[in-house]
Amino acid sequence: MSTEPVSSSTRPATIHDVARESGFAASTVSRALSNPGRVNVQTREKILAIARALNYTPNSQARALTSGQTRSIAVLVSDITNPFYFGLIRGTQQQLKAANYLQMLVDTAESSDSEAATIDSLRRSADGAILTASRLSDQQLVSLSERMPLVAINRHVPGIPAVIIDTPFGIDQALDHLASLGHRRITYVSGPDMSWSNERRWQRLEKTAQKLGVQPVRTREYAPSLASGAAAAEAMINSESTACVVFNDLIAIGMLERFRERGVRVPEDISVVGCDDIFGASFCNPPLTTLTAPIERAGRMAVSMLLSRLEAGPDSPPPPPMLLPTHLTVRKSTGPARQR
Repeated sequence: MSTEPVSSSTRPATIHDVARESGFAASTVSRALSNPGRVNVQTREKILAIARALNYTPNSQARALTSGQTRSIAVLVSDITNPFYFGLIRGTQQQLKAANYLQMLVDTAESSDSEAATIDSLRRSADGAILTASRLSDQQLVSLSERMPLVAINRHVPGIPAVIIDTPFGIDQALDHLASLGHRRITYVSGPDMSWSNERRWQRLEKTAQKLGVQPVRTREYAPSLASGAAAAEAMINSESTACVVFNDLIAIGMLERFRERGVRVPEDISVVGCDDIFGASFCNPPLTTLTAPIERAGRMAVSMLLSRLEAGPDSPPPPPMLLPTHLTVRKSTGPARQR
């Protein structure tokens, strides 16, 4: 039996090369590589040894045809340049690698149309998808989940497994903190109108503000980017609020830059609270008070939930949503309310 690697100048090794060298049928080789529990240990070890010697790499499309699995998972993010997703992507990547799955990363550019089209196109090349901060409607998500196993992060739709970061709990802490500093009119700087998290944060802020005797105010919607900070800062300057809670850290850091340009002191004139505790929040000027979330853990849990779903099969009942806590990290962007 020869196990010399197939010459790279000709072609890569195929499953038929492994079958010929091992003396087993191609179907047996396929089972040994894609579903090892269906062959005995000695057969599997022999086939794996020959596959390694031949530098054989299974073709994902062929594997999908024979086993019905690609061992690939799609991870969709709304903006890959947003540092919020760095930890989340690292979490999904580590968990998928440990389970011998490939991560397919897709940037949907804050577009619900792009998100829906991507999920539809990946049905044959991925076993499932993890959606982060989905911009799709509930009805769209339910419809897509009937065609591909899904797990959502920061989005709750009945029937779809979800990992939810409990930022409303962090909003309570932020309001308590600001109220204790004497702030009585607090503005919520709103994120995109299609964001489920955005609406939850505003509803919680409004409710908690009323309990604390604080007047809540809401701005118009802003894109969740650094560039949106300038316009959001102008809106704050023209308001009568002494503090603001911002949809995410990117907008908040952009606001800090515009406040410096306008000579507005933070926190002496305006206190600012962000959300997410992204890379950079601790060393911007001033360091940002923000809501800290276990973002990497959310990615790992979403993968575990999806792989469990794949193993259990489509008819198994969906697990309940997993709720991850947040906490307020106080830095230098909040202080006592200015005296009028």
